Amino acid sequence: MGSRGSVIPFFLKKKTEGVLPITDPRMTRFWITLDQGVAFVLKCLHSMVGGELFVPKLPSMNIMDLAAAIAPDCRTEITGIRPGEKLHEVMVPVDDARNTVEFDDYYVIKPQFHFFKRRFNEQNGSRPLPDGFEYNSETNPWRLNQKELLKMINDLNII
Repeated sequence: MGSRGSVIPFFLKKKTEGVLPITDPRMTRFWITLDQGVAFVLKCLHSMVGGELFVPKLPSMNIMDLAAAIAPDCRTEITGIRPGEKLHEVMVPVDDARNTVEFDDYYVIKPQFHFFKRRFNEQNGSRPLPDGFEYNSETNPWRLNQKELLKMINDLNII
């Protein structure tokens, strides 16, 4: 949110026209601010060993909730998904879950090859994930509603 490629500035521009184009009303995305992203990277740099992927636990939102938060009086027009666009973001695919451990506020996808002697286990606070686990924006239980989205947007002073 608030970065290049964010849909928010596009919606703000279209708000003045009275119609927001929506590719698909089922679309979901994870929600992170630029400051949160930078803070997560700095935290991971401190604890990384090498080869692992750090994935933050983030809230998700539905595109229709975002549209309603930004422009409640606008009509929406469904335009269809563009080539290469996804309905939902996947941060930990099912295939990687067996090599992933969970911490309170993030996941770590362990490297296939272990160049270092680091171990992830309950002693350092990590927990294994169940078979079939996938971390994606559609099934994520942490969902933002319209009121929460609007507050976060207002806090960034971009409306």
